[in-house]
Amino acid sequence: MGGLLIRLGQFSSLGASFWGKQHIPSNFLCNAELEVDNISNLPAQIVDKILSHLSLRDAVRTSVLSTKWRNKWVTLPNLVFDNQSLLISSQDQTFIKNKIVNIVDHVLLLHSGPIHKFKLSHRDLQGVCDIDRWILFLSRGAVKEFILEIWKGQRYKLHSSIYLCQKLNHLELFNCLLKPPLTFSGFKSLKSLDLQHITMEQDAFEQLVSRCHLLERLTLMNFEGFSDLKIHAPNLLFFDVGGVFEDINFMNTFNLAIVSIGLYVNPGFDKNLALGSAGNLVKFFAHLPRLQRLEVQSFFLKYLADNKVPGRLPTPCDELSFLSIRINFNHLDECLAALCLLRSSPNLQELEMLARTEEQSTLRTAASVMEENYQNCMFNQLRHVKIAGITGLKQELNFINFLLSNSPVLERMTVKPASADGAWEMLKELLRFRRASVQAEIVYIDP
Repeated sequence: MGGLLIRLGQFSSLGASFWGKQHIPSNFLCNAELEVDNISNLPAQIVDKILSHLSLRDAVRTSVLSTKWRNKWVTLPNLVFDNQSLLISSQDQTFIKNKIVNIVDHVLLLHSGPIHKFKLSHRDLQGVCDIDRWILFLSRGAVKEFILEIWKGQRYKLHSSIYLCQKLNHLELFNCLLKPPLTFSGFKSLKSLDLQHITMEQDAFEQLVSRCHLLERLTLMNFEGFSDLKIHAPNLLFFDVGGVFEDINFMNTFNLAIVSIGLYVNPGFDKNLALGSAGNLVKFFAHLPRLQRLEVQSFFLKYLADNKVPGRLPTPCDELSFLSIRINFNHLDECLAALCLLRSSPNLQELEMLARTEEQSTLRTAASVMEENYQNCMFNQLRHVKIAGITGLKQELNFINFLLSNSPVLERMTVKPASADGAWEMLKELLRFRRASVQAEIVYIDP
């Protein structure tokens, strides 16, 4: 590779062929010869800083500035091949594929020095076999950040040499098939893992997470091949998941602070998703003592409400300050689960609730039963509340009244209904509610 850099004359043709010809006025060149070349004399650290803020396409084009800039780009540690760097104006998929392959090949051929970051993400990128070669090449170096997003076609089977990249601290994959070898013992340096639209087997997923001992951030969206989420990660701080799954279990996640979970399918009322007499709600929070922010999205509250719902959790969520819930106010057990979370969060400061009104419960009505549960519960730290998607049902208004009358330091409650139907009557009702906080204001937002 190093010998190839002797012929840097090839570089100008690379820029012309793949990133467009450079049109430089002749008078500009003449004037430049008469002036001090300040650009050439910039300190090396300034040059590196400039190049780091440019797209790869523009970084290559800096070679025309002066002879001293000609080979600067070839030592860039971060290589990003995205829509901004790969401007290809064609509808011919074969032409686009060949163009992307040629550009990446030439850049890697001329590159000198370590590659810390490699990102390949283009709107027309498909899982071509050439990606195997590039991953193999990167595995021989010390790449720290690898991002691969396949936006078209079938799942790309990730080349096995990726599992040799033991310097990786961030791995991000989109539309890939993962099959780690049996001898894979985890990424020893990985701190951030982002998997979206991926396929892998149950055991492979569990081992991937548990064997990355330094893992701090885990994002998992739209996955196939496994349905039980078993998260064993002692250093995990951030967890964001959205998809179709049957059960979730945290093990040794005592440092986890930020969690966002969306269950994208309605689990149904007659399906017991998890076993155990304690119920899903108690089980879920058993290994989350340091939780600070929680987002319960889609149908996940219904999962938490499955089985037994206690009045309070055995161990309170003392550090939880932000809670966002998507809830069906028509469903009693969901309302009880939400109330349990509120009672178990003594230091909650911000609350967001989005009503899920697309379904109607066939179980016992929540409105009458919930009133007897609104007793002996104060939210002494709650300052901001946002409620959206409501339709003015009695159980919705009762819940708002409950919050207003039990939040002595509340500063603002924002209410946004699902539609304008009955909005005026709802607003009048809201203004009649007693407020425990003298400074609390109700902000009504038109739908």
